[in-house]
Amino acid sequence: MRLRPKGERGSSTQLKGVSERKRVRLRKCKVCGIYTLKEECPSCGKETSSPHPPRFSPLDPYGKYRRKLKKEVEGGGNGSQVPEGAQT
Repeated sequence: MRLRPKGERGSSTQLKGVSERKRVRLRKCKVCGIYTLKEECPSCGKETSSPHPPRFSPLDPYGKYRRKLKKEVEGGGNGSQVPEGAQT
């Protein structure tokens, strides 16, 4: 049985190369909607972005602010507006 040197034990050594490599991710053009692996759209030449949603975390410190902004943008507001036809 061959024993590995102390520095080669554990999974951290094996995963070290993974973090150093560039990950290839699917990308989507915001303008024409084409999926590609390139930073620039081959069809229109515009910048592409990741189509994946952000990673979920139950301990998200900014989640309540994002939900509040989404509610305001969608027209939900904060409920302080009086609806039409209501008596004041």
